[in-house]
Amino acid sequence: MRSDTAVPVKGTQPEGALTEADASRKVREMFTQIAPSYDALNHILSLQLDRLWRVRTAKQLRPILQRDDALVLDLCCGTGDLALALRKFGKARTMGADFAHTMLVRARAKSILGSSHSGMPAPPPLPLAEADALRLPFADSSFDLVTSAFGFRNLANYEAGLREIQRVLKPGGTIAILEFTEPPDGLLGDIYRWYFCNVLPRIGGFLSGDSAAYTYLPKSVARFFRPPELASLMAAVGYHSVAYKVWTIRTVALHTAVRHRE
Repeated sequence: MRSDTAVPVKGTQPEGALTEADASRKVREMFTQIAPSYDALNHILSLQLDRLWRVRTAKQLRPILQRDDALVLDLCCGTGDLALALRKFGKARTMGADFAHTMLVRARAKSILGSSHSGMPAPPPLPLAEADALRLPFADSSFDLVTSAFGFRNLANYEAGLREIQRVLKPGGTIAILEFTEPPDGLLGDIYRWYFCNVLPRIGGFLSGDSAAYTYLPKSVARFFRPPELASLMAAVGYHSVAYKVWTIRTVALHTAVRHRE
């Protein structure tokens, strides 16, 4: 287990990736491959806790979400679960962005299906953009809130990702990153690590047909920042009011911060 004082890593490093471009390409290919089973496996492997984490995140951000003039971007949105959860908690206009086309196809279908079965006046389909988180096709100072759930960890360059989010946030806008983290030593932490490193990859590989993706998952979490490390990087990039909360035996962390007003 790495200590909180370890040197932060620069970005994700899938097996065989030698450059940031390699890492980005491999991550896109991996998520393209597992898209058909992505939602089901998320719910199974997290014991349905992923739903709770997204709802908790939305509740934390409710003051922004309830503003009808707010514009929200869910980055690395995958199949749209967080973006759709955010949209349920207020009047803000919410959109998603991801660089895996197959994920976006499912996000759009899910937003249409949910609208048609809600019994309420159907909102429009979730606006979606196929875009790389390190090179977003949005103007400076576009969004009041930028979120990412379990996607930021997969960026090829974390500092560049934080700076790009900062660029598209309005002055005074909020960033919120929900990510896995390594729990502390102890019985519960040891049980979690055993499950995460031994059981989860086997189940995920068997059900998805892609063992590499679910071997990558625990390795990427082990390499990722501990909460104090990510908070320090966010502050170094220029965010203020940096804070984080840890949930579920400290296996998940929600980081929030604000772009300086100019």
